[in-house]
Amino acid sequence: MPFRTIIEPFRIHSTQAIQHTTPEQREAALVRAGYNLFGLHGDEVLIDLLTDSGTGTMSSRQWAAMMDADESYAGSRSFYRFQDVISGITGLKEVIPTHQGRAPARTSSTAARRRAIS
Repeated sequence: MPFRTIIEPFRIHSTQAIQHTTPEQREAALVRAGYNLFGLHGDEVLIDLLTDSGTGTMSSRQWAAMMDADESYAGSRSFYRFQDVISGITGLKEVIPTHQGRAPARTSSTAARRRAIS
């Protein structure tokens, strides 16, 4: 039988206070933003269902890796480690790191079209 719990099975080591808004405040914010979710201020959003970016907690290993990462814009050891792992998994020589969303989807579909043409 799978483990079931009513609490999250982890400890959170970092917290940030969030503002609870009233229905009236939320409606006013939506009207001000023209019902465009991208027009809302981050502090006006209690639960972000538009994206999963930045809404989750990180493990202690993820925090440690972030603190140890080389933040150089180009040529960082973090990139080469990433490239080695991805190349090892996929067998591909080239790795193009992209953020989530439409850019990587477009990049991969463009690459697929190029492979089909050549």
